[in-house]
Amino acid sequence: MKVIYLHQYFKTPSENGGTRSYDLAKSFVQSGYYVYMVTTTSNEKYKNTRWKVEMCDGIEVHYLYLPYDNSMSYFERCIAFLKFMILASVRLLKIKGDLLLATSTPLTIGIPALLKKTLHKTPLVFEVRDVWPEAVIAVGAVKNRLVQKVLYLLEKLIYNKSDIIVPLSVDMKKSITARYPYLERKIPFVVENIAEVNRFSMTEKINLKEWLGVEPRFSILYAGTFGKVNNIHYVIELASRVIQLDSSICFILMGSGSEKNEIIEIAKKRGLFNKNVFFPDPVSKRDLDKIYSSVSMGSSFVAPIQELWANSANKFFDTLAAGKPVLINHYGWQADVIENRNIGYVLPPSLDDKAVSKFVEYSKDINLHREQEQNSRTVAISEYSLEVASSKYLKIFNKIHV
Repeated sequence: MKVIYLHQYFKTPSENGGTRSYDLAKSFVQSGYYVYMVTTTSNEKYKNTRWKVEMCDGIEVHYLYLPYDNSMSYFERCIAFLKFMILASVRLLKIKGDLLLATSTPLTIGIPALLKKTLHKTPLVFEVRDVWPEAVIAVGAVKNRLVQKVLYLLEKLIYNKSDIIVPLSVDMKKSITARYPYLERKIPFVVENIAEVNRFSMTEKINLKEWLGVEPRFSILYAGTFGKVNNIHYVIELASRVIQLDSSICFILMGSGSEKNEIIEIAKKRGLFNKNVFFPDPVSKRDLDKIYSSVSMGSSFVAPIQELWANSANKFFDTLAAGKPVLINHYGWQADVIENRNIGYVLPPSLDDKAVSKFVEYSKDINLHREQEQNSRTVAISEYSLEVASSKYLKIFNKIHV
């Protein structure tokens, strides 16, 4: 069977970013499928070509040079979405496949997918990474009522025309089925983001004192985007309160994004920069394991907007794969998993002195941390591993072609 995989932001382990599509596609290849990946790249070596085809670990990747990053304005991002929507539509019609797997975001990824399904009768599996447009409207990115209505109509059309819908969390599924109850039959599985336990099974560590210039007693790693929805301002506020109680706790913030420079300046003004908040350069996914193995816990943060609590962030699963406790600042399904499986700590969306004090006390409980490390690894393997995710997808593929 030939699978066409449509993902605007495909990344390999040698790059900085989430590798879910790479990991799944490679597992499909290993199961005997031929996979075409249609995507974009910001790599300058592709600048003078419209489409460049390369083999990547058995995956036939069709690259379109179309730079994109979180620092771009909303208008620039929309232009990038539209360009990919148009050019990917043409590209898809030139590729013959037995099944199309399209993964959002953005929601506009569904338009070339619908064209392929309509014109070539190709079965469509639509993967929902974020519940668009609900999430983008909630954060204020789309305020025009007419545009909101159009996006909701597009969402409904994509869901209705898809053969299978795959949400990345139980809360995403609840959001979809609450608005469209009849779609329950199209959602055989929730396939959460992947805890790539093999990639994060290395025992090699780095020397934090040499790397940071200090040797923290307790360290929290954030490895992700510095964007509006990621709410790294919250981390700075947390660090500002924590340092007054315990200066041996540090926050390591790695990544890029539209708010990074602003966050660094705030940390400097508050006297936190290189004291208990550090900003090392981002590394590739392949090199992250050494850092995770060296810190006390990983983390994932979002803005205090309930619609964002349904997220299925890579950071959460990378932390579990590394066998570390995970820290979050929101409620929802991940908070339930953390508390029910004892794999980390849940801070409230709004900080107060009591919450900060309790977290500082938590950081001193070495026996609890060891227990949570074991639990995290167990949960990663049994519930969120690549093998679990791939198995669900292969059942979906077989279901469509029975």
